[in-house]
Amino acid sequence: MIFTVLLFLFVTMPILEIVVLFKVHHAIGSMETIALVVVTGFIGAALARAQGFMIVRDIQRDLQEGRVPAPRVLDGMMVIIAGVLLITPGLITDTAGFLLLVPVVRAEVRMWLKRRCEKMITEGKVVTWRM
Repeated sequence: MIFTVLLFLFVTMPILEIVVLFKVHHAIGSMETIALVVVTGFIGAALARAQGFMIVRDIQRDLQEGRVPAPRVLDGMMVIIAGVLLITPGLITDTAGFLLLVPVVRAEVRMWLKRRCEKMITEGKVVTWRM
């Protein structure tokens, strides 16, 4: 499972990114393609930074009100992942990064992760470490 995911991330994704970049290059030109990748990186980094500050503020408010900020922490992790995707050159990663910056999308991902964790627990696939 992990090998398949790593193979996809480090082999298949760069090939897909190159294919998409070539198609965009043929459609709009080389300088425009480069500008598009650079601009999406800068805009994405600025949006990720702003979202990160908002999430930190929400975590602080949850803690002050005595609530567990678990959903906000997951949001924070997704915003960090979005930032990494947005500064990675490519349009597929930029699209995934921008999607993770949308609160509604993050909520759906959070629910998917919750269902997946619950399924793993009920199937006994969760392994605990003991020291």
